[in-house]
Amino acid sequence: MGLGAILYLETSGQTLRILKIMNKNNYCVIMAGGIGSRFWPLSRSQKPKQFLDIMGSGKTLLRQTFERFARVIPAEQIYVVTSECYRELTCQELGIPESQVLAEPMRRNTAPCIAYANFRIFRENPEARIVVTPADHLIKDEDAFQDVLVRSLEFVDREAALLTIGIKPSRPDTGYGYIQFNKEATHRQFPDFRQVKTFTEKPALELAKEFFECGEFLWNSGIFFWSLPSIMEAFDKHLPEVNALFRSHLDQLGTPAEIPAIEDIYVKSKSISIDYAVMEKSDNVYVLPSDFGWSDIGTWGSLHSNLQRDASENAVVGENVFLYDSSRSLVHIPEDKLAVIQGVDDLIVVMTDDVLLICKKEEEQRIRDFVTEVKLRKGEHFL
Repeated sequence: MGLGAILYLETSGQTLRILKIMNKNNYCVIMAGGIGSRFWPLSRSQKPKQFLDIMGSGKTLLRQTFERFARVIPAEQIYVVTSECYRELTCQELGIPESQVLAEPMRRNTAPCIAYANFRIFRENPEARIVVTPADHLIKDEDAFQDVLVRSLEFVDREAALLTIGIKPSRPDTGYGYIQFNKEATHRQFPDFRQVKTFTEKPALELAKEFFECGEFLWNSGIFFWSLPSIMEAFDKHLPEVNALFRSHLDQLGTPAEIPAIEDIYVKSKSISIDYAVMEKSDNVYVLPSDFGWSDIGTWGSLHSNLQRDASENAVVGENVFLYDSSRSLVHIPEDKLAVIQGVDDLIVVMTDDVLLICKKEEEQRIRDFVTEVKLRKGEHFL
């Protein structure tokens, strides 16, 4: 029936999805190697944010991401790229074998990370179609996202294109990258898919306002789709030195010799993002404008925006929090702790077993500076 086939039933004008057939050529790569320093002190070097229940939902961000994609992609074809030190933690959290964890010996940004996954999957299925996603996204409308996922896999199955998902902006935001698409250039078979004109990193506020008002800019979600032949060709063209490193060790991948091979590759590889190395330089890049309640949960402020809030715009995670005469604040307290807080406004209040952070919400970018000073004065203990 083809890639990601869906059967539909029409009932009272409603389209009801009743069956989804998963395809053996569909793969997912979850990037989960970050240390989440902007979520300190909850996110720590031993257990960063992707392994935490940041939202207070009962599931970690990594678990939510894995389950989201496992609705369409066979669980055994979902790979997680993370740091070597989180290999065992990843297996425990997801209940997957070590063969599905691609452990990086050092951080080299997203391009080498994706190249690693490409060559591991190539050993198994040279015709694979792949979705690459960060581990820390919030998706509110899961059904709408599943439709985008299936349609996107179908698109890259038929077209030798690199695809990214663009989010329709709800405001001029300086915290996201932007994608400009060509309003006139629609794909003949897939009219919702638009050719990309430009990528722009996080802009200043005035430029973000122009992007928002223009109507041809989308937030860059960082979720990518491509066929393995298409992305391998793009790497050979735009980042050949990285592809050559992995190709020279191809026979070791998926064997006991993989660990020393990857160490050798990463020592020699440059650190560069997939956006800068490949996407911005390619002429076959498309974007699918989407709206499924997406948010990049990258900061305490973004978490505040996506949690349920009370009448005073306070967001609270923790069963034993008493908040009085306070507004527009985020309070994150462990379940076994009790906190009584009065008279705070626009603050971030985060408690762990050994650290208390109180920070102005508008100055949360300084948290990284706080972490640096704590490290200098107190060592690694509180990190």
